[in-house]
Amino acid sequence: MKIDGKKVDELLKLNGQKRSELCTLAGLSSRTIAKIGKGEDIRESVARKIADVLGVEPSAITRGNEILRVLREERRLKVGGGLYHETQVRMTYNSNHMEGSRLTEEQTRYIFETATVGELSADVPLDDVLETNNHFRCVEYVIDHATEPLSEDFVLTLHRILKTGTSFAATYGAGLYKRLPNTVGGLETASPADVPQQMAQLMRSYAPHRSATFEQIVEFHYHFECIHPFQDGNGRVGRLIMFKECLKNDLVPFYIDDKYRYEYYNGLKQWKNEHGYLIETCRLGQDVYKRLLDYFQVSYER
Repeated sequence: MKIDGKKVDELLKLNGQKRSELCTLAGLSSRTIAKIGKGEDIRESVARKIADVLGVEPSAITRGNEILRVLREERRLKVGGGLYHETQVRMTYNSNHMEGSRLTEEQTRYIFETATVGELSADVPLDDVLETNNHFRCVEYVIDHATEPLSEDFVLTLHRILKTGTSFAATYGAGLYKRLPNTVGGLETASPADVPQQMAQLMRSYAPHRSATFEQIVEFHYHFECIHPFQDGNGRVGRLIMFKECLKNDLVPFYIDDKYRYEYYNGLKQWKNEHGYLIETCRLGQDVYKRLLDYFQVSYER
């Protein structure tokens, strides 16, 4: 969470107080106060203490997440053709297409905009349509719960939403860890028996990052894909988690364009030897999303 230093100074002046008094009254160190001036992240509990001393709500002194605000507002107002609209279509099409969906981007857009299927060729499986609609719901769920701590329950819920109603769910269930061994890119993953323990450990190791960096989010994604906890849908769930964590940490989110599929999978394979391949591919996706933000005139930290 970031505090707006200018707002704090204005309130201090209005109250006839100095920063040194704020330190004493809030029980904070001068180092914490210095973080505010530098625009660094602080804990939510610290923000509450500062707000209490100043006699305001925490929202009055915190910097808002403009991207998340716009996404939530446009969704609530059902704005067509805006950032939320394009985020839904582009994320859903590219993430599904990377996993073999036969729907085109135009067909994905049509399904989102009309909530109907339209005319589809006979070679498009019903599951592709179901998972497209389900992915739209996943993005909604991520936006609604973006600021909450990441948890196993959140991950399982994403998978349940993604797979509900599909032929996969009829066989393996939705929102359940895998029952059979699987691979990713020909590489071995965690055995079904080890998944609960490894997922719990991954969450424990990530939890201390109250303000995760872009690199830490990508690293979490790598470890998640190595576990490959579900029978299917791991890539899509993993990329949705990265989207959520970027929004939570006030970072520009991103999606992996299908045309960079090879670079993305190669980045996962090469992670142990070189982190840069995967990080730079994700940065490339971030640059693409920044162009969307610029087009829709949504501000973000550059």
